[in-house]
Amino acid sequence: MNKYGEIKQRFESMEDKENASSMSKYMRNLFTFYGLPTPKRKALYKDIIKEEKKQKKIDWEFLDQCYEDEHREFQYVVCDYLIAMNDFLTYEDIPKIKKYAQTKQWWDTIDCLDRVIGEIGLRDQRVDTLMIEWSQDDDFWIRRIAIDHQLCRKEKTHAELLEKILVNNFGSDEFFINKAIGWALRDYSKINPDWVRAFIDKYKDQMDKLSIKEASKYI
Repeated sequence: MNKYGEIKQRFESMEDKENASSMSKYMRNLFTFYGLPTPKRKALYKDIIKEEKKQKKIDWEFLDQCYEDEHREFQYVVCDYLIAMNDFLTYEDIPKIKKYAQTKQWWDTIDCLDRVIGEIGLRDQRVDTLMIEWSQDDDFWIRRIAIDHQLCRKEKTHAELLEKILVNNFGSDEFFINKAIGWALRDYSKINPDWVRAFIDKYKDQMDKLSIKEASKYI
């Protein structure tokens, strides 16, 4: 049995229909679930990802099978796999990752994939230019990845890049964009509050109130 089939069998054996209904409702009934809480779900394929790390090679066929599955837990498998295997990802893999970001879109997978892209960006500066492009994409979910791909970088944050990306997204009436702008600034304020204060002061007339509220939480 291949990896996908093995995981599917394990998921089916642990299915919790009552919890699945609750999880689907929480996600606005956009997706079907097996009803597996995160710790239990991850435990069911921990051994498989451990073996994959030994191979040091991304199995894109396996990931495609998982992402195509109707159950949301399988998109989470892809996210967890890409995070665990990030050292083996390259700039040339980003189009494949973008394909996932453009499919079955919602904040849960997008907020995982921005981390995956961000880690690649720490190794390859070409990602900086690409994120400027993504920050102007017609798809607001792709823009959200660009906005938040530097989350948790702390001192490694490229502030000039952050500013360019955020400015490119001013004037949006999309909740998930304005929230992301606020999160990006709030995260950076933990290590550079003066920069964030100056940013808000400079652009407050162009920023959405939600963005300012989120950005100002720690300053």
